[in-house]
Amino acid sequence: MNSNLGKILKRFTPYYKDYIPYFVFAVIGMILASSGTAASAYLVKPLLDKIFIAKDEQMLYLLPYAIIAVYAAKESGRYMQAYFTEYIGQDIIRRFRDNLLANILSLDISFFHKYRSGELISRNTNDVERIRLVVSNIIPEFFREIFTIIGLVAVVIYQSSELAFYSLIIMPMAVYPLSLLAKKMKKISRMSQEKISDLTARLSEIFNNIEIIKANNASKYEHELFQQENQRYFRLNMKSVKINQLVSPLMETLGSIGVAVVIIVGGKEVIEGSMSVGSFFSFLTALFMLYTPIKRISGLYNRMQDAVAASERIFFLLDLKPKIIGGDKKIPNQIEEIEFKNVGLRYDDKIALKDITFKAKQGEFIAFVGDSGGGKTSLVNLLVRFFDPSTGKIVINSIDIKSFSLKELRENIAIVTQRVYVFNDTVAANIAYGQKIDEKRVIEALKKANAYDFIEALPEGIETKLDEFGTNLSGGQRQRIAIARAIYKNPKILIFDEATSALDSKSEQKIAQAIENISKEKITFVIAHRLSTIEKADKIIVLKHGKIEAIGDDKILGKSSIEYQKLKGISVK
Repeated sequence: MNSNLGKILKRFTPYYKDYIPYFVFAVIGMILASSGTAASAYLVKPLLDKIFIAKDEQMLYLLPYAIIAVYAAKESGRYMQAYFTEYIGQDIIRRFRDNLLANILSLDISFFHKYRSGELISRNTNDVERIRLVVSNIIPEFFREIFTIIGLVAVVIYQSSELAFYSLIIMPMAVYPLSLLAKKMKKISRMSQEKISDLTARLSEIFNNIEIIKANNASKYEHELFQQENQRYFRLNMKSVKINQLVSPLMETLGSIGVAVVIIVGGKEVIEGSMSVGSFFSFLTALFMLYTPIKRISGLYNRMQDAVAASERIFFLLDLKPKIIGGDKKIPNQIEEIEFKNVGLRYDDKIALKDITFKAKQGEFIAFVGDSGGGKTSLVNLLVRFFDPSTGKIVINSIDIKSFSLKELRENIAIVTQRVYVFNDTVAANIAYGQKIDEKRVIEALKKANAYDFIEALPEGIETKLDEFGTNLSGGQRQRIAIARAIYKNPKILIFDEATSALDSKSEQKIAQAIENISKEKITFVIAHRLSTIEKADKIIVLKHGKIEAIGDDKILGKSSIEYQKLKGISVK
């Protein structure tokens, strides 16, 4: 067993300790199954010597019962081993999959930008399933075959130690070629798992972007790309089959050499009378039966390489830790002031924000405007701590936001982004997302978001189930659902990132009024391209190339800021 496999099995040790009673029953089952196999080989000796040669009539009536008892014990043991090991494996993998998702969800937003969603889905399904096969099937079979080999070797040696030497000397010859096959198998398994991740990612991308694919008549194009990936996966799988299927002919050929030697030497001993016919055939039966578990173990070892490769990919994700970690302070009951102090942000080599300094007080409505790529969304992402500043700091009531727990911070912030998230659940569950559903509060939030009229018209009102991505709603309706969700949360800080971009002018005015009404006791940040929605903002911050160009209200900036005048379409002399 190689060091990598040993390390992987060691990682499962904390899980195993909770299943000791199940392991006891599984081991009893393995011992019964392997002992039954060995006993069935041994019974060949009395069958031939006592019944067919010595003509012992009493043994004729006793031996069949012994055979029934042996096979009953053997199959009962096999059932016990199969059931209890499968239970252990299935339950460990259930917990394993839960832990994997919990850890992935704890990671920073930057992690999800780096890894494709399809690849993460593949690791939590396909890779974990490969490990389940090892924990539930391969490892238990491996140990059962080991026990079987021990029992059959005991029968072989007991019947004739001399013949045992000739037959068993062949086995070490198989170790080297089998180890080469195992190494190659691991490499192919890793490539195969990466390729199935690519396939899953490709499918995820296709289904998530089906509208643009249809609109651009790109179905054939996407299908051809998928076919290419699928063909590569097929070739890797066939390489895996080729290697796995080499094990059997290799073991059979080597085994036949051992059997040939045994027939010559053993046959000579039977002819000379130094060995009984029953002993010889009992030995030969045990030997034939012995090569089967040895062959299986070789195949199982190769299949384990598949799980080693999958485990390494999974444990890589399990070992990742978030870089953005919260403190232990609670958010104050009243947020009096938020201050950005010389804040800068870098994404690798790209400067997104530089020297951002401003204050936002309770009840204020702060707007961010500027050209695309100016840093508006990056700025609010820092407040939610999707990223941390590269320089400077952000403080709430003079306390660095890094001191607050992430849970506390995010519970007190509601954000409506450019991309609207609608889940395949009821309207009420979507509005109260992550919280207990209060129907009165849901309806109140919908009314404030100017959404209750169209929700009330749905077949089951707030209990109507929405399609995935909210495809049974219009773009404007989806956006109002997202705004209602923010209102329901009743946070201390509100962030609207293009919250009214999909609305008509009439709905936009109502949403703007709703935002104004709910933001009186809160600090509200709004990112907008339509400047009509922010004319009543207490403070408008104009951003350009990641820097603050100007700060003021609509009247002041309309007179003093050339950049703001350009955004408003005011002619600049």
